[in-house]
Amino acid sequence: MTRTHRRTTRPRLLLLTLVGSLLATLGACAPPAPQVSSAAAKAQVASPSAEAPYDIRPLLRPDRKYLGVAFNGSPRATAPVTAFTEKAGKRPDLREYYAKWGDPFQADVNRAVWDDGQLPFLVWEPFSHTAAQIADGEQDTYIREFADAVRDYNRPLALSFGHEMNGGWYPWGSKKTGAADFARAWRHIHDLFTDEGAADVIWVWSPNVINPVPDVRLKPYYPGDAYVDWIGVVGYYALSGPTTFDTLFGPTLTEIRRFSRKPFLIAETGVQAGERKPAQIADLFAGVRARADMLGLVWFNLKKEADWRIDSGPLSLAAFKKAAADDSFGIDVRKP
Repeated sequence: MTRTHRRTTRPRLLLLTLVGSLLATLGACAPPAPQVSSAAAKAQVASPSAEAPYDIRPLLRPDRKYLGVAFNGSPRATAPVTAFTEKAGKRPDLREYYAKWGDPFQADVNRAVWDDGQLPFLVWEPFSHTAAQIADGEQDTYIREFADAVRDYNRPLALSFGHEMNGGWYPWGSKKTGAADFARAWRHIHDLFTDEGAADVIWVWSPNVINPVPDVRLKPYYPGDAYVDWIGVVGYYALSGPTTFDTLFGPTLTEIRRFSRKPFLIAETGVQAGERKPAQIADLFAGVRARADMLGLVWFNLKKEADWRIDSGPLSLAAFKKAAADDSFGIDVRKP
């Protein structure tokens, strides 16, 4: 048995040797493998599935207007959307929520919002660090990790950093933060997102209406058109103060048009409960509908400091339902 085994093994060894030599010769003659750039290699590692970046362009200026809403609680919860839809008669297509600086980006939560038919709109609040610290690079590790998670999420995300910066009620606002530092911080964040390949972000610069802070100019806070997609104005119809769309939003829109042509979104609004609420709801929708440069509105559907909810009274709910039924409002964000 031993001899027979040796006689059959030698020819196999010889054959394997010849095949190995032939493969080595062919390998030496083959052209070199193409070199992959470091940027391409980084992209392949970051996105092993090689999924193309989501094309957000159709969402930037859709043919119809957004009907957005903000609720209490986690944006993952769908029950508030269902209840709102039943009351309003139309499903919202944009959902605003708030995240503190230092919180991680929750891809699963935002994907749940997107899968439910709303564009996630994250309002990023820098309570824990100053604009100067952010602009000077002290938070780069956090920003890059956040941007990486947004890139890998690879779905549209509207993002507003430091909303109402012209007001004095937030630490990043006009009383504690200089306009130049705020604009520097915005540009720095945007640049890091670009560097990390997070291309699915709609950047929303969101000042408060200028009525309560008429001496604070907006242009110094503006990072520039190259860093902004939408201008999201925040303003509410309260029991005192401006009573119409033109008096509430008009002065702010006029001032902004002196330095930017970017489209507007009413990024946060509501009408305080009272006798005027039904008429002011109709006025709000009419004002948004009348302007071609107005993308839509986000209703703050909370009872906080005042009752801003659409169903604070039966007449208010009826007015909201009638206004929202207009064909101008309502987008299928996945097929804009």
